[in-house]
Amino acid sequence: MISDEVVERVRAATDIVQVIGESVPLRRAGGDFRGPCPFHQGTKPNFAVSPRRGTYHCFVCHESGDAFTYVRKRLGMDWPAAVKYLGERAGIEVVDTPARLQPPDPNTPHWEVLGAAAEWFQRQLQDEAMGRDARGYLAGRALDAEACAKFGIGFAPRDGALLRRYLNSLGFGDDRQRDAGLLLQREGEEGLRPRFRGRIMFPIHDELGHPVGFGGRAMGDEEPKYLNSAESPVFQKRRLLYGLHHARGAMRRQQRAIVVEGYLDVIRLVLAGVEEVVAPLGTALTEDQAALLLRYAPEVFLLLDADEAGQAATFKSGKELLRHRAAVRVVTLPDGEDPDSFVRAHGRPAIDQALSAAMDLFDRQLQLVERRGWFADLRLRRRAIDRLLPTIRATRDPLTRDMYLARLATVTGLDKATLLAEADEPDAGSTLRRTPPAEDDAPPPLESPAAEPPPSAAPAGPRPPWRGKGRRGEGPQWLVTSVPPRPAQDEPVERLLVRAMLLDRSVAEWVAERHPPQDFRHGGYAQVYAALLAAAPDEDLAQVAERLDGVALQALRAVSEGPMPTDPAAADLTLLIRRLDVRALEARIDAIREAMRDADPSAQATLMRERLALEADLRHLAPVRTPRRRPSR
Repeated sequence: MISDEVVERVRAATDIVQVIGESVPLRRAGGDFRGPCPFHQGTKPNFAVSPRRGTYHCFVCHESGDAFTYVRKRLGMDWPAAVKYLGERAGIEVVDTPARLQPPDPNTPHWEVLGAAAEWFQRQLQDEAMGRDARGYLAGRALDAEACAKFGIGFAPRDGALLRRYLNSLGFGDDRQRDAGLLLQREGEEGLRPRFRGRIMFPIHDELGHPVGFGGRAMGDEEPKYLNSAESPVFQKRRLLYGLHHARGAMRRQQRAIVVEGYLDVIRLVLAGVEEVVAPLGTALTEDQAALLLRYAPEVFLLLDADEAGQAATFKSGKELLRHRAAVRVVTLPDGEDPDSFVRAHGRPAIDQALSAAMDLFDRQLQLVERRGWFADLRLRRRAIDRLLPTIRATRDPLTRDMYLARLATVTGLDKATLLAEADEPDAGSTLRRTPPAEDDAPPPLESPAAEPPPSAAPAGPRPPWRGKGRRGEGPQWLVTSVPPRPAQDEPVERLLVRAMLLDRSVAEWVAERHPPQDFRHGGYAQVYAALLAAAPDEDLAQVAERLDGVALQALRAVSEGPMPTDPAAADLTLLIRRLDVRALEARIDAIREAMRDADPSAQATLMRERLALEADLRHLAPVRTPRRRPSR
């Protein structure tokens, strides 16, 4: 038996065009590929392969399916063999273990206690006396008993001891409830207390439908309005999307995902018949959530609230999606509306119309800038460009990036080459930030400073002593350097590895076994990496920082700000190392291409053999490859 998780990983990593293209001559036709059908030995291009959907279909014999179906029918494999075959191509280990011999999933204890809690919360909502106020609140939001049952909505009574005793009676002890995030222990207190009391409960599932946590909404003015489960082995909110387990099939069919802000927004759209909708468990999409969305749909519609916070989250999420090469569109609702209230007031036709009128993310930003008159004054125009360039910098698709630059050049009347040079500069070091206008003539910000603080903003919470106070003349000099090091193309990989090294010095030694510091392309991260390798076991980070120059100190500052993973494994170190492997192979292949230009025929043959061997190795690492520009000829 092969687990669903492994099957989904293999499916996401498989390029169906590459699989079928090895036995069928395919040619691009719009967004699909066409060729002769291999099932009825056709000669005309009636056989269509869709890389976006991961499916194929013949319009003559009507054979259709996905990559697993194709391998089974064409190569005569059974299901396990087909999954193993595609898994091997993708570099994913597939183990077919009889169900009776499979070890239990380590997360099963958490799923069991959370599932039992979810059922209990639902019963409390249905209880005549216990759930009366909660049902009244939900009725006011146009959610009846059928809707509550469909989405598993429940209620956590004020008396938190009720759930604790119930779960104890089922054999779920206090420690297990605490590990699952249902009980918490405050600092300085000996006993455990319930995390959720007097709240409407929305169960949260992972993409395969396992219960992993809850979102509790207050019914009055209690703060916070929404309270999520605590971080646990199964609940990591940066990697979860509310409603994904229901939406993923519709996302594949519709080839789009709709991102809204809250649980009620998701529920309202699904009840209206729009199923491909999810919500992050925070204000904006994280890197992990953006990557998760792109596994199911290439185009993302951002349907967030129309207020200032919603607008800031829209552009922050949009830039994260552009870094993952998504097509990003922004849906605009009337002022004061959110998706829940808008659909309740106007119904499905209105939301369909709003979706059809969605604008490209960059066009929406341009529209807002133009409405505020930022292009009317020369000085404000410079600030307007400075607000727009981060979106261009975040765009990883070369064609989209080029179109954005051309659009900006047309609107501003500036030379595209000048804008390109500015876009290639690091965001925080843009010359357009050097002279802000005076307070009285500064236009309102395009994005909320509270939602996306500038790079110089001081981090919240206690400050490590080696960070200093952040003012010139106070603390280490690296804190006040005005221009950070220019990021290399592969900076995210190196940054994540250095973050893991800061948490556990042994990670640096482990990485060095395959990739020494000189393999890093970002000079600052390479220096930090080398310094951690050379540091004595009893040296703290302040002592390590004393040996770094300005560029490396800026890199150390960048990598240490913000929340860190709770353990190095959270960064998926194996995957990061494989990305460095890919990078090294690609660099050598590019070098061989250059060398072949001037080599004699004998040397060319030797270089070609090496190149073919390297490209074969590269294909095994295909799932972690990143898009590359074609080298100049």
